[in-house]
Amino acid sequence: MPRRLYSCTPSRLNAWLDCRRRYRFTYLDRPQPSKGPAWAHNSVGASVHNALAAWWREPYERRTPLTAAVLLTRGWISEGFRDEAQSAHWLDRSRDLVSGYAATLDPSDDPVGVERTVATRTSVIAVSGRIDRLDRRGDELVVVDYKTGRRPLTQDDARSSLALAIYAVAASRMMRTPARAVELHHLPTGEIVQWRHTDESLDRHLRRAEEIGSEAAEADERYRAVMGEPSRTRRPRSGGASASRTPGNAGGATAAGGTVGRAPEAEGLSGGGQGAGGTVGGAPGVGGIVSGAQGAVGGAPGSRGAVGAPAAERAERPLVSPPRVPAELDELFAPSPGPICGWCDFRRHCPEGLTAAPEHRPWDGLAE
Repeated sequence: MPRRLYSCTPSRLNAWLDCRRRYRFTYLDRPQPSKGPAWAHNSVGASVHNALAAWWREPYERRTPLTAAVLLTRGWISEGFRDEAQSAHWLDRSRDLVSGYAATLDPSDDPVGVERTVATRTSVIAVSGRIDRLDRRGDELVVVDYKTGRRPLTQDDARSSLALAIYAVAASRMMRTPARAVELHHLPTGEIVQWRHTDESLDRHLRRAEEIGSEAAEADERYRAVMGEPSRTRRPRSGGASASRTPGNAGGATAAGGTVGRAPEAEGLSGGGQGAGGTVGGAPGVGGIVSGAQGAVGGAPGSRGAVGAPAAERAERPLVSPPRVPAELDELFAPSPGPICGWCDFRRHCPEGLTAAPEHRPWDGLAE
């Protein structure tokens, strides 16, 4: 019998590459082990992305810089900050960020999609994700990803992004329109970094995704053979959006699980970074694409934001530890200790991670 397709998102693939133990905690262990508190830089990133998505859903005459600032304020996620004063300071900075960017946009140039879910499959994987914005330029589609970090971006950031390449392939196949250009829009500087793929370079990214997916799928099967199928039971969740350390499904995921806490450059206004669609839950300087569940801005469908109960409700939950696994599984899903561990949601459950890097405070990812 042929093996079933491995259902994944770019974030899930990158999680496998980053740290297999964290991959196990995120996607396989059920109930999922308890995570740490919210990250403030995730709150900033999710709020900015939500406001920009909501801006395009406004009627043409209301697509103004002021509207962008109002939407940002209305959907502000205040979790993870040191105190109310720090949250208010970053709200002001973020308002300037979105209103300044909105001033550069043509409100009449409607995108093909905003927070658009795309998906494709090969003989090995079924991959899906959500694109920040999908534009039409002439006879082609362009994948646009918003970046809010302070670090200047390069063409290599766009060229090397597995996520953006997958989105381009999926969008092209779904809409039967060429999609080879991917863009990083760096909001703090207004810089746009573009990379134009060839059919060959897109195919290389897709083959790489298949290689990663094959490894992860085999490990998943071994886990389930030993531990059984994970329970579908989930802990109670609030309907509101909150900035838990898991900002929805990173990588634009609309399928197959969430992610681990994202490091500052992923969506905060901090320095460092490797570029779009990079690792998930990494140390400062990791690039990524945050995506999430519906709900934060004015009830707009498809808005981003960390899904989960408010902080007070999370604090009342009992601590959930990872299940005990045999040595063979512990070796298969071995950790990858390093600076990344200081930003991991599951740090408390990982002895190697506790010794690999100091723990960061929830607001340490902000570029004060």
